[in-house]
Amino acid sequence: MEMPRPTPHHARLAAFVGEWRGEEILHPSPWAPERKTASGRFSARIGVDGMFLITEYEEAREGAVFFRGHGVYGYDPHRERYTMFWFDSMGMSPRPTFGTWEGDTLTFENSHDHGRSRYVYAFEGPDAYTFKIFAAPPEGEWALFMEGRYRRVAPPA
Repeated sequence: MEMPRPTPHHARLAAFVGEWRGEEILHPSPWAPERKTASGRFSARIGVDGMFLITEYEEAREGAVFFRGHGVYGYDPHRERYTMFWFDSMGMSPRPTFGTWEGDTLTFENSHDHGRSRYVYAFEGPDAYTFKIFAAPPEGEWALFMEGRYRRVAPPA
């Protein structure tokens, strides 16, 4: 059996490779009733023989790291969908999250015990993107939970 090779879909994830910094707004939610601001840092690289994008994330509030995350992104050729597995300081087990890439926007959605989540990465050229998280109760409307605007500060290695 021949080992699978990365497809053009896998290669597209390289758009995230590098070091990114940005400012974030956390909108009122059940987790935080007041609007807050934060600074975000992402570091991203391609790993596992080109099959996955691996990211490290830190969110700082008032000058101190408040939240950390680790993301693993790929492409499932059988489902014809992008995949995201996210691990973070909240300690929850990651659920598979599936998405599509249309134009310059990569969108993921999943369902979980508390409702639904949508994650939207919209590129604004090769060195800038916006990221938004929307949340909804199981049968409710989407609400903007978090938004950030990031710029690449270090090119891919």
